[in-house]
Amino acid sequence: MNRSFTRIFLGGILIFLIIQVIQPVRNIDYGQVPSSDISKVYKIPENVQSILRTSCYDCHSNSTDYPVYGYIQPFSFFLENHIKEGKKELNFNEWGLYSKRKRSHKLDAVENQIRQRKMPLPSYLYLHQGAKLSDEKIKEIVDWIESVRTENL
Repeated sequence: MNRSFTRIFLGGILIFLIIQVIQPVRNIDYGQVPSSDISKVYKIPENVQSILRTSCYDCHSNSTDYPVYGYIQPFSFFLENHIKEGKKELNFNEWGLYSKRKRSHKLDAVENQIRQRKMPLPSYLYLHQGAKLSDEKIKEIVDWIESVRTENL
């Protein structure tokens, strides 16, 4: 019994080590801000831009700041899938490629999601406490969104 447990344990470690070789493509832009980024479309106050980068950009842009566990399988597979889904829903780096109607819809969605505290996701906040949106930060983003609506009437 002890010998079979040892073999299973060593086999598990071997499989774990082998899957470390398989790494997904990383969502890293190396500091490049594309011309289609939301900051190129709208004038964003520095405080709001900082909040967006801290609380949203990891999953909703082409620029993820990977945590240590993001390089360990199978966590990196789950993380990459989460980022892929987030970018499919909203990508701040591709904002300029959206139609005006889609931009307006996405701003409404951002406002609704943060007001209802659905974003950032609780699973993300569990490991990224600095991304949590306080009432003050939510107000800053909402005020900025309202100013964008006013400017674009």
